[in-house]
Amino acid sequence: MQVDDIRRVTVIGAGLMGHGIAQEFAVAGYEVRLQDMSDEHLDRAMTRIRANLELMANAGMVDPEQAAAAPSRLHPTTSVAEAGSDADVVIEAVYEDLELKQRIFAELDEVCPPHALLASNSSSYMPGKLATMTERPAQVLVAHYFNPPHLMPLVELVRHPGTSDETVETMYALYTRIGKKPVIIQHEAPGFVANRIQMAVWREAANIVSRGICTPRDVDTVVRYGFGRRYSAGGPFELGALISPDVRRAVAAEIMPDLANSAPEFDRGSYTLTEDEAEQVRLRVAHALLEIAKWDQRDA
Repeated sequence: MQVDDIRRVTVIGAGLMGHGIAQEFAVAGYEVRLQDMSDEHLDRAMTRIRANLELMANAGMVDPEQAAAAPSRLHPTTSVAEAGSDADVVIEAVYEDLELKQRIFAELDEVCPPHALLASNSSSYMPGKLATMTERPAQVLVAHYFNPPHLMPLVELVRHPGTSDETVETMYALYTRIGKKPVIIQHEAPGFVANRIQMAVWREAANIVSRGICTPRDVDTVVRYGFGRRYSAGGPFELGALISPDVRRAVAAEIMPDLANSAPEFDRGSYTLTEDEAEQVRLRVAHALLEIAKWDQRDA
């Protein structure tokens, strides 16, 4: 199947990730079936989607007419069979439970048209463990989003050994068409790429706290107001190219032997947020991501 053949997208799971995934495809003009276990869950998802669209329209990130039209392209349902019956692409976005995901993929394989591509938003499970539940392993892969999915451009497309080149190319073209930044992960590996890098940062942050070098809040300040700001404009290899090889080697030789090489206790470096504080962080992140997206549009 080619990207021009895709007309209908199904999202299984309307929660934290699923509602944002469905929203983006609806904004891009696709007919979207959004499935969840109850009407209550689906109503909550539609409320979130309308709030997201209002925020993005007010920030100039979505055309107001597109924002107004998107909800009419969303078709909520509690039936997996109904959701998958005419789908060209299905994205599973339920919580991280391998047995649940495998059951869903087995059911999707039965109810979806033979040409449909099946993707999982899993952040940890290898696509090969899902492909074995279907009669179409060549059409199965992971499409790993990041939270919040409607504001984070990256999607990791993770293939397993049996995923066809056509499937990968079609999904890459689809995500490019709707304005995402897809990358192709050529080999299955725990954590894929982004979470491996993120886990390395968490490991060293916890190590710093456990050794009494710095408090958790000061670690957050270092990242937020230091190198974290640079990483919104360039990646580690790109930014590293601005430093001479001699300096990179000297810094690495001094620091790397002292870094953590085993998993510390993450709880030792954590602190508790009240619900109000957590909501303030979520809003701050959302507004910051909107501002970064504006810069991305200027650079495009």
